[in-house]
Amino acid sequence: MREFIDGATAIARGALDAGCDFFAGYPISPATSLLLHMIRELPRCGGVAIQAEDEIAALSMCIGAAMTGRRALTATSGPGISLYSENIGLAIMGEVPLVIVDAQRMGPATGGATTPGQGDVQFVRWGTSGGFPTIALAPSGVAECYSLTRRAFDLAERFRCPVFLLTDKEVFQSMHTVQADAYEQPPVRGRQLAPANEPFTPYRFEPPAATPRFSPIGGAHITRFTGSSHDEQGFLTKDPAQVGRLNEHLRRKIEDRQAEIDLTRADLDPAAATLFVSYGITARGQAAAVHEARAAGRAVSALTLQTLWPVPEAAILAAVAQAPPRRIVVAELNLGDYRREIERIVYRWAAQGRRAAPEIVGLNRVDGELIAPGQFLEALC
Repeated sequence: MREFIDGATAIARGALDAGCDFFAGYPISPATSLLLHMIRELPRCGGVAIQAEDEIAALSMCIGAAMTGRRALTATSGPGISLYSENIGLAIMGEVPLVIVDAQRMGPATGGATTPGQGDVQFVRWGTSGGFPTIALAPSGVAECYSLTRRAFDLAERFRCPVFLLTDKEVFQSMHTVQADAYEQPPVRGRQLAPANEPFTPYRFEPPAATPRFSPIGGAHITRFTGSSHDEQGFLTKDPAQVGRLNEHLRRKIEDRQAEIDLTRADLDPAAATLFVSYGITARGQAAAVHEARAAGRAVSALTLQTLWPVPEAAILAAVAQAPPRRIVVAELNLGDYRREIERIVYRWAAQGRRAAPEIVGLNRVDGELIAPGQFLEALC
């Protein structure tokens, strides 16, 4: 059995199957189709879907809904992520579990509202104050839109934080034929609620990497919510010891458990002189190029990143070590945003081991067109 479906529909289905019961968004191309899906489908499942007055209000509503016990989702594009940035910081500080879909388009500013891009990669990591870690996943096809949406909701619950699903116009809006058995169904855990009859600490910092249990506002416990530095009870504080413990906790609950977050696909050939690295829509062209190259008897390796943040360093270094390439080609629809992460990791690894580093080059387009398989083949050693 197979169906003809776009990424937005797959994300909506994945969210509903993950237990999403609240959506708020504002119309913006190309993310509007998910807003329309959720407004149509969510009330049928007993949930709430709202078209907010703007992007700031949309994410504010999701934060409020999540803190009262709802499983919340929102969707926007690059300009909307700019407006989301302050509330993203609030969600990080308040340890709010929610999922943010970013259907990327070519930028900056209004940019190309109906053209694909991958220009928000660094922004979702560094676009809010403080520089604290975020989680971001990147599906490269419709089936992954479904499975990684489920995965995003699971990670949001696991780490009590906002999780980004970075798509793009082509994955989001283009129709594809998908086999029914291609939809993976990773488990989605329930919210870890604090027992009603036990003392409750809303923001527990010890041990630093632990995720505190949740108690919804208006429920059995008093839960204070603030965007300011606070102690474990949610009271504002400037005590250096308390502030340090809070901020270290916000970092370590994600970074210390990175192995639970990393998702990659490695297709390595020990004889290959070139390693392709890509994510999202560019991985489609990469896969076609690898198939064509091998059919012609040319050796090539490929690494597809499904987790972008935190950077899956172990998987990247494993690919480089297991099938050492002379050249790494990082393909992206931007000016080389993620190539900087590959350079940082690989060059440091090479320097520490006093070994020769492979050449790292970018394969980039910012003209609104996709990277074609032939462009990958031209970059082969």
